Amino acid sequence: MRELFDALEVMIKKCGPVKVLPEKTRIAFQVRMSFIAVQVRQNYLVGHFVFARRVEHPRFTRVETFSPRNHLHAFRLDRLAELDDEFARWVREAYAVGEQKHLITKAKKKTE
Repeated sequence: MRELFDALEVMIKKCGPVKVLPEKTRIAFQVRMSFIAVQVRQNYLVGHFVFARRVEHPRFTRVETFSPRNHLHAFRLDRLAELDDEFARWVREAYAVGEQKHLITKAKKKTE
């Protein structure tokens, strides 16, 4: 699981600067806000992304909507092969949410 977590961390850090926040029950990744959190289990990782949109996909174990631009997408990772291009796109999307770009873009449109 250490190898899987380390590979995930490398993927996340390719997006840009990030704070890794070890907490009591999880490890969160934060820019301006937390955008990905994971929990290490004996044989797999569980975690979630925060997106500004709702994405329905079989790889998500659940999706929770908290507000129009705040959607939690839970996932499970069992092996390195699951850290594919699709997962990397979700990491980049979540990173942008962590930067709060979805809020900055909306505020900019209002002033134009």
